[in-house]
Amino acid sequence: MSSLSLAVRDASTMLRRNLLHARRYPSLTLNLLLTPVMLLLLFVYVFGDVMSAGIAGGGADRSRYLAYLVPGILMLTIGGTTIGSAVSVSTDMNEGIVARFRTMAIHRGSVLIGHVVGSVLQCVMSVVLVGAVAVAIGFRSVDATALDWVLALGLLTLVSLALTWIAVGMGLSSPNAEAASNSAMPLMILPLLSSAFVPVDAMPGWFRPVAQYQPFTPAIETLRGLLLGTRIGDNAWVAVIWCLALAVLGYFWSRSLFDREPK
Repeated sequence: MSSLSLAVRDASTMLRRNLLHARRYPSLTLNLLLTPVMLLLLFVYVFGDVMSAGIAGGGADRSRYLAYLVPGILMLTIGGTTIGSAVSVSTDMNEGIVARFRTMAIHRGSVLIGHVVGSVLQCVMSVVLVGAVAVAIGFRSVDATALDWVLALGLLTLVSLALTWIAVGMGLSSPNAEAASNSAMPLMILPLLSSAFVPVDAMPGWFRPVAQYQPFTPAIETLRGLLLGTRIGDNAWVAVIWCLALAVLGYFWSRSLFDREPK
């Protein structure tokens, strides 16, 4: 077999391993998935009328705020799901299984590739589940075309890939699973400080740069434009640049940490 065929075979084996772990121990994924669902229900049913009246400057309309909220909640779902990747990678590194893999005749990068691909698949499935909850409580995307849906799925996958590589690096640099979970918390906190819940223009002037100049806001605005037909502007290419930069940074950071000889 060629080196490429061996790499694909080994990466597929590691992917199956990670998916089996996720299926046998679903508590971490379910706990992380519970947060965006609870926030969705809380903001729609408790704050929905007030928030919609404040954003639109008119009458209360919970369904309008639901449409505004869903793209941000989907991005929050991705950020939360990738925390599980950091914990999983840190657990593998500290329980000795990676040291065992190093002694076997397998492709060196297959361990990380298995984690990354598995995490991206989990992110997509989590987004589908949260999206189903949103549809069940009244979310509709009547203005989106088939091409818009394809582009939206591509954007969600790209964000998942970028954040997963960053989460893998956090997991590799953490001394234990608890530290990995804590170090990856910004992946869930940053969406809370973006335009997920209110427009940037409605924020205090001193806080707007925090929300504007971060990766989640352009990604959320792009997704919102694709699903709701709102103006996207420059957000699309800014979001893509952010995703590519984070993916490249996370990849090389993770590779450098993983390739270090164990002490």
